[in-house]
Amino acid sequence: MIHESATPNALGYRDITPAAVVAAAGKVRVVDVREAHEFVGDLGHLDGAESVPLATVEAAAAGWDKAAELVLVCRSGGRSGRAATVLAQLGFTKAMNMVGGMLAVNEAKLPVVR
Repeated sequence: MIHESATPNALGYRDITPAAVVAAAGKVRVVDVREAHEFVGDLGHLDGAESVPLATVEAAAAGWDKAAELVLVCRSGGRSGRAATVLAQLGFTKAMNMVGGMLAVNEAKLPVVR
């Protein structure tokens, strides 16, 4: 799916563009690692995204398929990069960080849920 088109990162995950994530809507699991108030805040969230705050990602991931494509999203790409690093260390082979986060999604005028 989209993992093959994503750019490898030295930390063990891949970086993916917001446009590629939006284009794959419904075909890839999208996990938004912002706090709950940010998920429903001004920047909105991607359609179909799950809200799993960064502090809870490791515990939540215990029940996730380590071979499934997984896109991590946050405000600007920093927290989602940390989450992707943790998941890669836990053995997730197709973890991806959406570069630029929801700021980039809004700047590109891609669809969001508000």
